[in-house]
Amino acid sequence: MTLVKTLAMRGLTLFGALIAVLVLAVVVLGATGFSDNLLNAIVSEELRGLRQSLAQNFRDPVELENVISLRREELRVFYGLDTPWYFRLPAMVLRVLTLDLGEARTLRSFAGSNRVIDLVLERLPNTILLLTSATVITSIIGLYVGVKLATQVGSKAERGSSYLSAFSYALPAWWMGVLMIIVFAFQFRLLPSGGMFSAPPPEGPLARFLDVLWHAILPVTTLVIVSVGSWIFTVRTMVLNTSQEDFVTVARAKGIPENKVMNRHIIRVAAPPIVTFLILGFAGSLGGAILTETVFAWPGMGRLFYDAILTGEESVIIALTFMFTLIYVIARFILEVLYVLLDPRVRY
Repeated sequence: MTLVKTLAMRGLTLFGALIAVLVLAVVVLGATGFSDNLLNAIVSEELRGLRQSLAQNFRDPVELENVISLRREELRVFYGLDTPWYFRLPAMVLRVLTLDLGEARTLRSFAGSNRVIDLVLERLPNTILLLTSATVITSIIGLYVGVKLATQVGSKAERGSSYLSAFSYALPAWWMGVLMIIVFAFQFRLLPSGGMFSAPPPEGPLARFLDVLWHAILPVTTLVIVSVGSWIFTVRTMVLNTSQEDFVTVARAKGIPENKVMNRHIIRVAAPPIVTFLILGFAGSLGGAILTETVFAWPGMGRLFYDAILTGEESVIIALTFMFTLIYVIARFILEVLYVLLDPRVRY
């Protein structure tokens, strides 16, 4: 019962963090004037089009201006410009929490819908597919190579991994993506430069699945390259630090075989921090996915975020901020549950 209470308190704490992020997004959009300036620009653009269409029918300029003024007031009320931002945007937070995300003004889903929830849910599986594939590949390589290097301290391979980690960590995802496109898409013409499907897309579920994999090779490889070095170095450091503990020395002094020492005494103890880095790395890679999806025209939430910023779709920006934060909160809660399974001390 105590464990359930502890997890419930952690869940409430994470939900509070979710609310705080949304409130912060509202304050940034409102206090900086971004929301008001954006909506005023939209109103001005609609009035300009209305003026051009009515100029041919109205002979009296005064009557035309009266119609334009009336329409301006209607649009200001429609967009909420008749109230301050701190009254207008918090209501949007409540709508986001209840998934009543409204409609986008310019962006459309592939099916033609302008509902924000349709836009987000349509892109969410594509982002999860991209990030999950890259994370799984990165974690497998990092775990295998990192554990091997921890047993070869001072070797050339171990020293070389340090340089590889620094080089990989310093690579910008967008720059690496552009380089991959130039080399493999334009120079050697081996892989597609972007998108998720060929044009026209193939028919049949198997053919479409293989086409998605074909288009995912470059963006997944880019994400792996920019993250695998730091993951290898992290695993190597955690395993190495654990292997120098006294209980590991005692286990070896008892004559326990090295493979059992590694599996039962080192990797098991190092598992919680390794899992922490893995789960939080997955949630944190969403930032890199925004740039990677934009470079490769991958139709995920990252590319939608980029398009929403360019078009000034504040409802889509807040909705995506909510989704990114929600993914982080879910990842943190999964981490809390995994701690219970990996570390018996958490139960006490």
